[in-house]
Formats: sequence, structure tokens, C-alpha cells
Amino acid sequence: MESLPGRSTRWAMSFRTLVEPVVVAAQLASALYDTGLQMVVKERCNVTTSSNTTAPEDQQQKAISNFYMVYNMISSFVPFLPAIFLARIGDQRRSRKIPISVPLVGYFLSRALLLIVILFQLPIQVMFGGAILYGLGGGFSSYWAGVFSLVSERSNEAQRSLHLIRIELAYGIAGFVGSVASGHLFMIYSYELRQGVLLVGLSVILYLFCLTYTLCVLKFPQQVPSPNNAEESNVDRCLSMSICLTFDKNIILLFAAAILYDISVGGALEILTSFVMKEPLSWGAAKVGYGNAFGFAIYITSFLGVLFFSRYFRDTTMIIIGIVSFGAGIFGMSFVTTTYGFFIARTLNMFALIPMPTIRSLLSKQVQGSSLGKVLISMQLSFTLASVIYSPIFTKIYQATLDWFAGFVFTLSFILSCLAIIPIWIVGYRTARQQGYERIS
Repeated sequence: MESLPGRSTRWAMSFRTLVEPVVVAAQLASALYDTGLQMVVKERCNVTTSSNTTAPEDQQQKAISNFYMVYNMISSFVPFLPAIFLARIGDQRRSRKIPISVPLVGYFLSRALLLIVILFQLPIQVMFGGAILYGLGGGFSSYWAGVFSLVSERSNEAQRSLHLIRIELAYGIAGFVGSVASGHLFMIYSYELRQGVLLVGLSVILYLFCLTYTLCVLKFPQQVPSPNNAEESNVDRCLSMSICLTFDKNIILLFAAAILYDISVGGALEILTSFVMKEPLSWGAAKVGYGNAFGFAIYITSFLGVLFFSRYFRDTTMIIIGIVSFGAGIFGMSFVTTTYGFFIARTLNMFALIPMPTIRSLLSKQVQGSSLGKVLISMQLSFTLASVIYSPIFTKIYQATLDWFAGFVFTLSFILSCLAIIPIWIVGYRTARQQGYERIS
């Protein structure tokens, strides 16, 4: 009779160690918010530029892209110092939940601000304040690095790549479901017949659930460093400094590849938000939701790709396959003029999510566990600094080429993705040579 309660207790304890419910609910909320913000920005920019009859669509495209340029730069730059601070606390082991829960507070407040903007018809520029609130909580850099640090600590090296891509899979499925529903939810009128209230309100509720679950339910590992192992403590202290980490050539190359690939992906996807709302596509809320959902379906195909490719190829080869997949799709996007053409180009991106979790996995295998959080947050922050640079560059190039070749930025993204292959190939070559020497010796 005692076995049933014991089994129930063990199941409950096992469930409390899962971070997937937070990832799923947070991404559902994020998918709803992204569509809501995109449609509200389009609506407000349309009202702003409707009085200009010379080139209303070009004016709207410039207004939308300028808003997202400033919004994304604030969202990228403000989290820099808070994320570093949260990473240091997280690597103390006793406070692993802080790098996850604090960013969720920023998410909750910034999303709630969009709800206020819709309810009280405030200017869309108020959302720049929402980006600041989001950033002060550490943003996605702190949240995602915290999630990956937690998962990495709970998996062995052999299964780490699979466990990390499984988190990406949960993230992608949630984004797919949320994006499909978001366009339809946005068009449902709510308080005083205002579109978007139900959509954004549901997003805020989901973030509140994530925060409550993280603080009250999720169980984090509590490992106290041994006071007798002074040598390991000194090594960890050295590794906590980013300058010490750069002595490993593979780490430098992996960082270079990750940054180049992030610039390629981030710059293209940022422009894609504006691109689909101009002629000849001219998408509404429903198609925006479907387009976002198709992007999240890539998480599913990338997961299946890892399951298959990991049986036959090394990690570096899988990364190259993912980069080639993204490059092929984004180059095709340069010439898209129809909705079905858009979806064909996105289909070519089916393995585009393989590189990042695999690079993180390779990094985690070369770094002490107590410094893992610092390494992962360093990578996320390098993406942050890069986005502050590439966001205005891609935006201005898009605006300058809007009349003669609107897809030029996607061709530029393709070139950058090709460059990202070079450091990965070098890492693969050096690793293969090293393993060959070990077999000979």
C-alpha cells in the first residue's frame, strides 16, 4: 500500500525538475505577443502615414522598420549589464533560478505595457519603455542562457546535444501553436471593440503562470562547491574571466561562427517582419500568424534532423548542414513575390535551428560546469552587441534598396551565413586530426 504514494511522490519530484513547462508557456506567450505587437505597429504606422499620398506604402515600410530598429536595439543593449550580474549569481549554484525568474518579470511587465497601449490608445513609441523594462530583467540573453545552463547540468556529455535540441523542440512547438492561433485571436474584438486585447491579455496571463511556476514549483539543483578542492576552485575562478576562455582556439572559432550566423539570421528575420506586410505580399493578421507558425515548424524539423544526422555525422558536420539549410532558404527569399513562394523558401530552412544548440553543446563539453553559465551568457551577450550594430545596418540597407531590390538584405544574409561555415570547418578539421593522433598513439 505504501508503494503507490511513494511512486506518486517520485513522479511529482521528477515533474518539478522539468523546465519544459516554463519554456512552452513562455514561448506561447511570446508568439501571441509578437503577432500582437506586429499588427499594432502596422496599424499605428498606417494611421501616421495615411495623410502622405506620395508613396504611402514606402512611408509605412520605413516607419515600421524604424520602429523595430529602435525597439530591437533597446531590447538588445539594455539587458547587457543585468544579464552579466544574473549570470554571476546563477553560477553560484544556490541561485540558479534567478537568471530564469528575473527575466520573466521583465517579460511580464513589458507585455502588460502593450496591453495598456491598446486599451488606452497610447502612441506605439510607449513600447520603447516596454523594451527597457524587458532589458532591465536581463532579457532573452539571461533567460535562455539560464535554461540551457540548467539543462546542461542535468545531462551527460553524450546526451547533451539531444537534450538541448529537445528544449528547442518544445520551444518551437509552442511557438507554432501560438502563432497559428495568434492571428485569429487578434481579430477577436474585446474591451470596447478593440482588437488585440484578448490576444495580449492571454500573453500576460501565460507569463504570470511561468513566473509563478518558476518561483513556487520548479526545483533547481543545489550543489555546494567542496571547500577541500582548492585547485578546482582556482581553475573555476580563472575560467570565470572571459579573457581566460579565449586561450582555447576552438572556443574562439565557435564564438566567431555563432556570431556570424546570429547576424545572418537575426538581420534577415528582423527585416522579414516588415517585408511580409508590403506589396506584393501585403499580409494581414491571419497570414502573419501562419508565417510565424511556419517559422516555428523549423524547430520540429531541426529536432528530427538532429535525431537522424547525429547517428552518422559529427557535431561540426551537423552545424554546417544547418547553416547551408538556412542559406539556401534565405537566398530564395530574396526573390519571393508570392505567398506560396515565401513558404517554399521557408521550407528550405528546415534544418536552420541545428547550429546554435549544437554550438552550445560543443562549448559546454570544453568548459567546467561552474563556468558554464558565464560562457553561455557571454555568447548571448556577444549576440546582443552584434545586434546593436547589425540592426541599424540591415534596416538602412533595406530602406535604401526598397525601390530596386527589396530582397537585397536576404542576399547579404546568405553571404554572411556562408562565411560562418569557415570557422566550423576549421574546428571539425582540427578535431578530426586530434582524434586521429590519439588513435595512433
